[in-house]
Amino acid sequence: MKFASDESFSPIVEEERKQFVFLYPNAHLTPIYTDDIDGFTKLMAGEIPLYFSSRDLKEGERNHIETKLDIKPRVYRIGYDGITFIVNRANKDTCISVKDVKRILSGEATNWNQIVKGSTRGKIDVVFDNARSATLHYCVDSILDGKPINSENITAAKTSEGVIEYVENNPNAIGVIGSNWVMDHRDPTHTTFSMNVQVMSVSIRDEATPENSWKPYQFYLLDGTYPFVRTLYAILVDPGFRLPRGFTEYVAGPEGQTIILRSGLLPYRGDLELKKVDIKK
Repeated sequence: MKFASDESFSPIVEEERKQFVFLYPNAHLTPIYTDDIDGFTKLMAGEIPLYFSSRDLKEGERNHIETKLDIKPRVYRIGYDGITFIVNRANKDTCISVKDVKRILSGEATNWNQIVKGSTRGKIDVVFDNARSATLHYCVDSILDGKPINSENITAAKTSEGVIEYVENNPNAIGVIGSNWVMDHRDPTHTTFSMNVQVMSVSIRDEATPENSWKPYQFYLLDGTYPFVRTLYAILVDPGFRLPRGFTEYVAGPEGQTIILRSGLLPYRGDLELKKVDIKK
């Protein structure tokens, strides 16, 4: 079967796909990693039976599927990730407030000295994966309350990998990306990010400091400390118990949820044990 996913979720979806076909070698899954608009368009047209996104179906979309395709869609919540802000390794200003994020995205703050007193970095370059992605839609809907992004210096890098590369090469840049792209999967504790860029800590206070700001670690996604968390959905449009449903229920089941946990994201289901650890230097 062919299925689609918003490109910002491709690392975790690809890991789920690989493990599923390892268990079931006769299952042939062809992924289409695309943008959110194209993914929903394909789903509504009946071109694909499964789509991974950061939002549920709207009422009109659900009615269209039930009426035109004569299928009752099923929506599975499968996990959570954090919308992450990344900066160049040379940038020492790695704390940012929710208030300043809104000011940057709305175009109110366009220069680094407007959010960091005395900064000489100049203009803030804001870079997204693309203008039709689930990441950008989250920023519009959940951070700006439906108002359009209005920064005068926005770059579309086309892919999440392109966002990271742009930030690596541009000291003034702030990249907006899903947290599954910047986790260092070699670290089983999921407390290490990619060394190529720096992940910003975000604060709900008006002035962000290292003491009141947080990174998108699993625990802070779980307890709500990290403010920018989105839900991952698997939207299934399949009339029977066929391969699309089998793969979806694998992702939503114990094995698939364990893969999400080990990726550094937060699974939707599972018994999570929290432990306090004393670290001695």
